[in-house]
Amino acid sequence: MALQRSMARLCRREMGGSMWRASSIANNYSQKGCGMATAVPPVTQSSTGAKGPTAMVFLNMGGPSTTDEVGDFLSRLFADGDLIPLGRLQSYLGPLISRRRTPKIQKQYAEIGGGSPIRKWSEYQCEEMCKILDKISPETAPHKPYVAFRYAAPLTEEMYTKLLDDGFGGGRAGRAVAFTQYPQYSCSTTGSSLNELWKWRNRLETKRGNGGVEPTGTIQWSVIDRWPTHAGLVEAFAQNIEAQLKTYPEERRKDVVLLFSAHSLPMSVVNRGDPYPAEVAATVHAVMQRLKFSNPYRLCWQSQVGPSAWLGAQTSHTVENYVKRGQTDLLLVPIAFTSDHIETLYELDQEVIKDANSPGVKRAESLNGNPVFIQGLADLAAEHLRSNETCSLQMTLRCQGCTSDRCLYQKKFFAGPQYSHLVR
Repeated sequence: MALQRSMARLCRREMGGSMWRASSIANNYSQKGCGMATAVPPVTQSSTGAKGPTAMVFLNMGGPSTTDEVGDFLSRLFADGDLIPLGRLQSYLGPLISRRRTPKIQKQYAEIGGGSPIRKWSEYQCEEMCKILDKISPETAPHKPYVAFRYAAPLTEEMYTKLLDDGFGGGRAGRAVAFTQYPQYSCSTTGSSLNELWKWRNRLETKRGNGGVEPTGTIQWSVIDRWPTHAGLVEAFAQNIEAQLKTYPEERRKDVVLLFSAHSLPMSVVNRGDPYPAEVAATVHAVMQRLKFSNPYRLCWQSQVGPSAWLGAQTSHTVENYVKRGQTDLLLVPIAFTSDHIETLYELDQEVIKDANSPGVKRAESLNGNPVFIQGLADLAAEHLRSNETCSLQMTLRCQGCTSDRCLYQKKFFAGPQYSHLVR
């Protein structure tokens, strides 16, 4: 009992601080010592803090919840030139590709349970994070959870309409934080989601959606646009890796190769100057530092689509080649995903690992409902709310080869008065 009381005091003290070191998280935010992700009851909109209420909006790609939604999901995905640039033929090639791929992708979703679990996990993570925020950032409470997916329900338009229905904006102002659930920034992912959010903000809250009258009392947005080396993220990944390494015989454990796998990008996007590859590599290095470089490791890339050049080496080829060379103890780590979805449950589990046909090829668990991860989300959000910054300095920079006016004006909007003059 004395130990439990000591841990409880430690949890309360740590949550009151503005930062926490990665080296201490394993002890202070372990599942046994501080289960803050589920202990706090939900708040109601009627309770208000000095600066609340605050809408916390999780941005992500999303996924079809049923096989019937696959066609619409793919249609939106292949219509997005930020994610899959097809040039001037996008409006023709996008629908053609999506129609041809729909039956195949429907079968894949059927094999992982009939749909993607990403909505379930996103809503759970956001709700649990908001419960913690109500305790550690009472001045911005209540924190209301929202999810906005780019290609599946709930779409950005649906989320924005719900914000307005819930009393944000529409002359009543209110604060909202767009919290990307892509830890590493890419114009294809976070950039695309912010473009969509900016578009619907303009349609629903500005002159275009207000009879030509300059609006007042619109939602005041800020953005958590990247967090590749945040301590909570790093610790959650490290603990999942350590847990899976324990399933290998002790005498072979230190020789297991860690293969960090992230969604690839077209080389046309990489060569334009997209920061994603560097930020993914930063996450990998931070996790390996936390693990004290205990194992050999490599970074590889998955989910390429189409015949054009994509960033490699491919995860599937990497596993195949290592197994052929006799290196059969391989641990896959989905380093750019915050929950399970088609890329982990089907592509890695049902294709890469199954095709390897080796019991030593395994995957680390995804973050999903990991309480260390959710505590990290809350700490990151609390730091952002206290900072009063609209975005990171990195977001003010466009890619070196960017020529998109949409990107320019979206960045100027989310940078706000504080940083908009830096956006060029």
